[in-house]
Amino acid sequence: MDVLPAFWRLSGRTVLLIGAGEAAARKLRFLQRAGAGVRLFPMGETPHPDVAAALAAGAADGTVRRCDRPVCAADARDAALAIVAVEDEIDARAAVAVLRAARTPVNAVDRPQLCDFLFPAIVDRSPIVIGISSGGAAPVLARRVRAQIESLLPAGLGRLAAFADRFREAVKAMVPTGSGRKRFWEDFFDGAAAAAVLNGDEARGREATLKLLNARAAAAPPTGRVFLVGAGPGDPDLLTLKALQAMQRADVVLYDALIGPQILDYVRRDAERVPVGKRKGAHSLGQEAINALIVAHARAGRTVVRLKGGDPFLFGRGGEEQEACRAAGLDVEVVPGVTAALGAGAAFGLPLTHRDDAQTLSIVTGAAQGGAPALDWPALARPGQTVVVYMGVGAAERIAEALIAHGAPTDRPAAVIENATLPTQRVLTGALADLGRLVEEAQVSGPALLVIGEVVRRADPAALTQRAAAAPAPAAARAMAG
Repeated sequence: MDVLPAFWRLSGRTVLLIGAGEAAARKLRFLQRAGAGVRLFPMGETPHPDVAAALAAGAADGTVRRCDRPVCAADARDAALAIVAVEDEIDARAAVAVLRAARTPVNAVDRPQLCDFLFPAIVDRSPIVIGISSGGAAPVLARRVRAQIESLLPAGLGRLAAFADRFREAVKAMVPTGSGRKRFWEDFFDGAAAAAVLNGDEARGREATLKLLNARAAAAPPTGRVFLVGAGPGDPDLLTLKALQAMQRADVVLYDALIGPQILDYVRRDAERVPVGKRKGAHSLGQEAINALIVAHARAGRTVVRLKGGDPFLFGRGGEEQEACRAAGLDVEVVPGVTAALGAGAAFGLPLTHRDDAQTLSIVTGAAQGGAPALDWPALARPGQTVVVYMGVGAAERIAEALIAHGAPTDRPAAVIENATLPTQRVLTGALADLGRLVEEAQVSGPALLVIGEVVRRADPAALTQRAAAAPAPAAARAMAG
C-alpha cells in the first residue's frame, strides 16, 4: 500500500485554495460539499465561472474569501490543509514550499511528486463515501474503477446508512453484547428491512427492523457461526462472491499455510487471523486441535471463517470440521471454492475431460506413508480417462511405477503443474515413465498437481511456450502439444 486512505473532517474548518481556474473550480465544489471554509488565492488567474459564482455567494457569509496576493506562512496557521491548483509551474512550486515550511498538508493538482496527500476518485452515497486512488499513477484508471463501483451500488445506499444510524442507540440498549449487535446488523442488512429501505419504503423498513430487534432482544445470547470457505487455487480473482462476503463478516479467520497474502488482503481488516495450516513435515496444528479451535471461537459468539485452499470438501478435511461443528451444535455453512484441478486446467488450457480422449475424471490423493498410496491402480491405469493426483509430488515416481505395473503405457502423457493460477505457475510435461525425473530435475517445491492422460497433449501450446521462456524446463521435460 503506497498511500494510507483517510477521510478529513472539514466542516467549519479553513482550507487554502491556491488558483482560480478549472482545476480549482473542481476542488472548490468538493470543499464546499464537505462544509469547509475556503480562503482563495487566485494568483493572477482569471476566475473560472464556478469560482466567480462561489466567491459572490460566499462573500456574505464568509464561506469563500478572496485574497489577491501570494499565500504566506501566516495564512497556514489556522488551515486544516491546502490545495495548489495553478497552471504555472514556478507559482505552484513556490506555494508548495511556503505551505510545507508552515507544516500544512498540501495537495498539488496534477503534480503527485509535490503532494502530501492525494484526492481519490469519489463515490458519494453520503454518509457512505468511497475513495479510489491510484497513488497518482493513473487518475483516469481510478475514475474508471469509480464508474464500475457506481454501477454496482444502489442509489439508496446513503439513505439506508442514515436509517440504520437512527436505530444504533436502540440496538445498543436492547442487545447488550458486541457479538450480538454484530449479528443483528448482519441480519438487518441481509434481510427484508434493508431491502424495504433501499426500495424507498421506510415505513415498512421500520416495521421489519423493530420486529427483528424485538426478536433478538428476547432471544438467548447467540452463539457464533462457522463458514468453511474454499479460497480457490491461489489467484484472488478466482474467489467466489460468497467467499468474499464470508471473509468480510469474519471475526476470526483460521487459514491454511497455502493461503497467500493476496487472498488474506480480502479479509475484514479488524478480523483476528490465525495460521493453522499444515505443510509436509511441518504441521503447525493437528486436525483435532483445529476442530477444537473452530468450536471454541464460535462458542464465544464469534463468526469464524475456516479458510482453505481449493475447495473444503476436496481433500480439504472440511467434512471433519463440519462434523465437529455439528456435534457442538453450531451453525456451519460450506462455501465451495474453485478446486486446484480446475484452476490448473484453466491456467494452461488443459481440458480435464474431452470427447475424444477422456470420458472419465479421477481425482485422487497421492499422500501415503512410504511407497505408493493405496489406490485402485488397475482402474486408474485404464485408457480414456484423466487422473489428477493431489499431494503426489513426493510420490511421483512410485505413482508412475504403480500405474505402469497395472497396464498404463510408459509413454502416456503426464504433467506436473506447480503454483497453478499464480504468477509463479509453471507446467512440466513428459511421458509417464519420466514423471519422477520431471519432479526431481525441476526441483518442484510449490503446491503441485500431477495430471496423467491424453488430455495433457491438448494443453495450450502458447501457454507452455510462455512458461518455458519464463522458467526453462529441464532437459527431460518437453511440451506435448500434439
